[in-house]
Amino acid sequence: PRHMDSVLDILDALESPARGGSPGTAVALGRGLGVCSTPGCQAVLGEPPGTPERPPALTPGQWQLLTELLRHDPATPELGAVLAPDGSTVALGPLLAGIEAGLRSGGFGRPLPTLDPPADPLLAVTIAEALGTSFLLAQRGDNNVTALGPGGCWDDVENPQNYTLRGPPSPVPDPVAIGAMDGVVLGARLAKGPLSVAELLRGYYGTGNGSKAGRPPSSYRRRDFRALAGQERLEKEVAAVLGMLRTLSPSPELLRDVGTQEVAAVAHRAAREFSERYVECPAILPRCLWGARPYRGTPARLRPPLSSVFLHHTLEPARPCRTFGACARAMRDMQRFHQDTRGWDDIGYSFVVGSDGYLYEGRGWHWVGAHTKGYNTQGFGIGIVGDFTAVLPDPDTLALVRDELLPCAVHSGHVRPDFTLRGHRQLGHTDCPGTALFQEIQSWPGFQ
Repeated sequence: PRHMDSVLDILDALESPARGGSPGTAVALGRGLGVCSTPGCQAVLGEPPGTPERPPALTPGQWQLLTELLRHDPATPELGAVLAPDGSTVALGPLLAGIEAGLRSGGFGRPLPTLDPPADPLLAVTIAEALGTSFLLAQRGDNNVTALGPGGCWDDVENPQNYTLRGPPSPVPDPVAIGAMDGVVLGARLAKGPLSVAELLRGYYGTGNGSKAGRPPSSYRRRDFRALAGQERLEKEVAAVLGMLRTLSPSPELLRDVGTQEVAAVAHRAAREFSERYVECPAILPRCLWGARPYRGTPARLRPPLSSVFLHHTLEPARPCRTFGACARAMRDMQRFHQDTRGWDDIGYSFVVGSDGYLYEGRGWHWVGAHTKGYNTQGFGIGIVGDFTAVLPDPDTLALVRDELLPCAVHSGHVRPDFTLRGHRQLGHTDCPGTALFQEIQSWPGFQ
């Protein structure tokens, strides 16, 4: 299966000292198979070695999977991605490029070159070149060309084999953005001292398809990436990498006749839009990932921006869900109850918040929900998994809603800047969202 666990099994085999492996074995193989095939990445990490043969430590099946995942083809970026235990889809190319840059800056392998103009090698090989070239292409194309996204769906999250993007691919679809952020976070860690790559990834992603009880570090990637590369830093690095590309011989066609001011404008726009989408806003796992049934009937469209947000707790399940597997099961259970017992067309909430760091798409931004009787056309219904009568969600989950979801809903134009936040109990005969949570939200922006 194209799951991170399969990649970890391959890395374990490659890095085993008993079989002659080391932390650099996987990185060298990745370069030979096509990771880092762009001009900027090769200017930083060097020309790739020759095409490798299958190492004795890998079975033919493992070698075939690794070859398929790492052979870079811009036309089919979905082929280079795997499903991680936290429910995110990660492109291995930028992840491994970041790991190599981190290992080399930490003293493992050849030293990295000094770049001119000065640029951070780690950001250059993971996200800066991809962002700069993507936004240059979008600027030069027609108005329908997108520079970021889309996301996609797996055929089966228990046994993922095929990933399909939900729209025309940009050079930075969601898995590439996520793989690049993970490459920056893990490369920065390796720069402090080499580790086994398998050990590093296992600690970061966790193991098993959402089977463990705790929240893995990978679910904090947006926070951790922001600490390393905020919007201003990212803008500076995108401009630096485009400047570096201009000095290459032959200079990429894309940069011909592009002046300094245009480079600065592209870098500014790229950093702003990337930060808004992948850093400031929370990740939303689409219906296809949690295994939603189809909507029954014909959904009614919302007319954004809406004036209200209504907060709920799910009550059942009563315990917060802390893993992708547990939250996806909770979503399926709620949808079954809402459709089969309540007789509704679909799960009632617009979005549901897990304590695993993710939002789960219910009716979403575009369709009228069934969450707050009499008010469904006026606002979005946000449910937090758990019973918050006597206790609060953990601080990270509260911050996800208060500091990320609500501002993002305003910035993206779904909710009016002067929106009103209310607890469900203010609009119906119910104790929802629980006394503890209701008292908490009274101090939040927009509460009325």
